[in-house]
Amino acid sequence: MTRDQLQSVHDDIAYMRAMAQEGRRAPLLGGSILIAAGAIFGSASVVHFAVESGALDLPPVAYAWLWGAAFLMFIVALNVLQHRIGKLPGAASLANRAAGAAWMGVGLVIFTASISMAVLAWKSGAETTFMLFPSLIFAVYGAGWAVSATVSGVRWQWWLAVAAWIAAPGIAFLAGEPTLWLAYAAGLFAFAMLPGFQLVRQRTSLVV
Repeated sequence: MTRDQLQSVHDDIAYMRAMAQEGRRAPLLGGSILIAAGAIFGSASVVHFAVESGALDLPPVAYAWLWGAAFLMFIVALNVLQHRIGKLPGAASLANRAAGAAWMGVGLVIFTASISMAVLAWKSGAETTFMLFPSLIFAVYGAGWAVSATVSGVRWQWWLAVAAWIAAPGIAFLAGEPTLWLAYAAGLFAFAMLPGFQLVRQRTSLVV
């Protein structure tokens, strides 16, 4: 291999290293989506608790309308926010693309699991199927934060992942109680909305 070829290989390696370092320094940009998810579904969970506890006198069909409306609100917010995020500096970085793919996977797991549980509840006539839903959400949120922590190198996201995994079986002890949905709301605020605010704050401070 000639000296010029060796220099070319060295330059390529240096370029790839610089790109990887730049990708790791780029702030994660999905905070606003996490805020929307935590706020919308967390609020829906509080209303669910109010209906199930009797604080709101509504028929059982209200649950379907409640969660259906929350889902539609989130889809609208998701489309708007993704369009805005795509225009931000660092959106094409390796870390953001990897984290974005991981959270997209989390969302698809939640969506397909929701459909599967609805079908199972319809076939069996047992609405208790949905009592597993909060545990499932916390488990996949833990996976999302684990991937995000790995690609970004941000240590506090690992603590979120572990906390979500601990909360997944822990919240199952509340199955059959109205407080299940209040605890679920608290988890959504803790594992989505509040960390989302932290990501937005970090992005803003780096830009400024």
